[in-house]
Amino acid sequence: MAVSYVHYVKPLKLSSKTHLFFSDGNRNREDRRKSNCLVFASARKSNISLQSKVEILLDSVKWDSKGLAVAIAQNVDTGAILMQGFANKDALAMTISSRKATFYSRSRSSLWTKGETSKNFINVHDIFLDCDRDSIIYLGKPDGPTCHTGSETCYYTSIFDHLKDQEVDGNRLALTTLYSLESTISQRKAELAAPENGKPSWTKRLLLDDNLLCSKIREEADELCRTLEENEDKSRTASEMADVLYHAIVLLTLKNVKAEEVLEVLRQRFSKSGIEEKRSRKLQN
Repeated sequence: MAVSYVHYVKPLKLSSKTHLFFSDGNRNREDRRKSNCLVFASARKSNISLQSKVEILLDSVKWDSKGLAVAIAQNVDTGAILMQGFANKDALAMTISSRKATFYSRSRSSLWTKGETSKNFINVHDIFLDCDRDSIIYLGKPDGPTCHTGSETCYYTSIFDHLKDQEVDGNRLALTTLYSLESTISQRKAELAAPENGKPSWTKRLLLDDNLLCSKIREEADELCRTLEENEDKSRTASEMADVLYHAIVLLTLKNVKAEEVLEVLRQRFSKSGIEEKRSRKLQN
């Protein structure tokens, strides 16, 4: 698969307050120079200038009566909602320009870039508008904790835990299915040091026996392949893949590797040819 972004580095004057430029810190200087030549050559042929396109885009957002729209920051790898703030035209333009999540502070009546004090920036990979164009998602990778409390995200208070009078835990995150599984397996690993009452769970048995774990991963991977070879229905394939994922995450937990780290590796490969990526691995080895 391939994901491509157009990167502009020539400053585009948007207003008296904001200068808009696009850059990609992941590319080296020579790659950016070549890319810029192609971009501006293409732009000269276009009937609509880059500045006009940006202005049209910003004008298409349904800003409220105060010139604001809800802006949500989301982790590009885990899908976790990191924080919610507000943006105006200049904040969105600055985010497009700097690739750092930038908001409008209603209390200070000024722009602020998340991380400008803490250095825990949210590095934006893409920006989405909803169907009504009245809210924005900054899809990005955080450099550190997003919440001022030191928590990974600002969303760690479960309403249902609160109704049960359970104490709020800053490490309690709104997890998707995959990360809920990872969290449960990590908890089982942490419990290994405690005395075991009764027969250990299957997860603990796997955590305690490397040979058993590896044999199960090979077994489940083979069963997954057989759903293709034997033309089994897709529900069977989904079931076998769930087994592969579960056992693989147990291995990752043993190796202290987060699923997020695996997804980040996959994301970095999006813009690469699979053949080139394999060749680069051989060269590194």
